[in-house]
Amino acid sequence: MPYITRAGTDDVRAAMEALPQLYSLQISHGEDVVFSEAPRGPGLDRLANIKSCSKSLVALLLGIAIGRGEVASVRASLSEIAPDILPSNATPGAGDITLEDLVTLRAGLERTSGANYGAWVNSRNWLADALSRPMVAEPGGQMLYSTGSTHILGAALSKATGQSLLAQARERLGRPLGIEIPPWTRDPQGYYMGGNNMALRPTAMLKIAKLMRDGGQYGGAQVIPHSWVEASTVPYARSPWSGLSYGYGWFLSPSGYTLARGYGGQIIASHKARNLAVAITSDPTQPARSGGYFGDLMRLLDGPVLALA
Repeated sequence: MPYITRAGTDDVRAAMEALPQLYSLQISHGEDVVFSEAPRGPGLDRLANIKSCSKSLVALLLGIAIGRGEVASVRASLSEIAPDILPSNATPGAGDITLEDLVTLRAGLERTSGANYGAWVNSRNWLADALSRPMVAEPGGQMLYSTGSTHILGAALSKATGQSLLAQARERLGRPLGIEIPPWTRDPQGYYMGGNNMALRPTAMLKIAKLMRDGGQYGGAQVIPHSWVEASTVPYARSPWSGLSYGYGWFLSPSGYTLARGYGGQIIASHKARNLAVAITSDPTQPARSGGYFGDLMRLLDGPVLALA
């Protein structure tokens, strides 16, 4: 992939230097990499914890499973797809939650993220804990950001496909993109965590961004059904914190970005109209709130990065 120096990169570099949390930034315009620098952190070729960008990758695996006919529809319910993961004390109505409710973070169940995260990951059974939490909203209604929802989705995909999330990610994303996907956190029952703690090299993150930008195609192959990529960019909900819309596992910005967002400022972003793909890694130990560092990153994306296209 050629590296092209382009007017405007000085503005990107200056903006980057003003953000000490920012580890690396890569920008691809078309087939050209127009910016690729890692002034801080471990560099572009070392594995980075992508945090909640993992949710967006699980969403891609759902689209692939539907495309293969392993899952009948995004509107299939848990009781249809994976009744075995429903605990005996499941909240009434949990079996009627659809995969669409889960991938859009509108399951209705009390959140396992935020203040509830520690208790959830320390529980003996993450699925049983998440699925026995009270319904605090109508499924399919408001967005309730919850890693538990994506973990339920990942477990349902494992049941439907007969493959662990790791096996799916390696075969269905890793192999066609030529990227390494190492094992990551598993719950006490052995299910790989859906929604957090996957690791990718920043260069692999850029390939995922290009995959989304190019309608699911990579290297001349249709890795993800084009219809799924298009459906992923339909807004179903809105984040109460960032104000960004949310599709099938991806945030949608007013300026046209489709992006995955992870704690600390990990971002996989594409802008189809401007033919851009972007990968950002940041210090994973520091918060990146919408009113703080994440807001700074959005201004970087909407300003100097967009100006390169």
